[in-house]
Amino acid sequence: QVQLVESGGGLVQAGGSLRLSCAASGSIFSINGMGWYRQVPGKQRELVARIISGGSPNYDDSVKGRFTISRDNAKNTVYLQMNKLKPEDTAVYYCNADLLVSALSPQYRYWGQGTQVTVSS
Repeated sequence: QVQLVESGGGLVQAGGSLRLSCAASGSIFSINGMGWYRQVPGKQRELVARIISGGSPNYDDSVKGRFTISRDNAKNTVYLQMNKLKPEDTAVYYCNADLLVSALSPQYRYWGQGTQVTVSS
């Protein structure tokens, strides 16, 4: 059983900062990519940032220069540092991980439960 648990969401004023964390636990053999998505009511979930093992991170254009994704492989944890937050960043933020539970298993994408980020103007 694999779990992804997010933390760090909350209410912040425009221009402020938040740091999201997402820890993966359980039966994990290896993790390839980890990322953050966000969703507002009535819209599709959209990619915010993603980082893969041995690769460079990629970001949605709307967050480039403001958000930074990082990863601690020893802790199976991914972070999202969000600076200069804007009201339009308000959403539920979800983390995911593309991982294998054994050397013979296929890769599967797991999702966290989501954490609310609200930016007031």
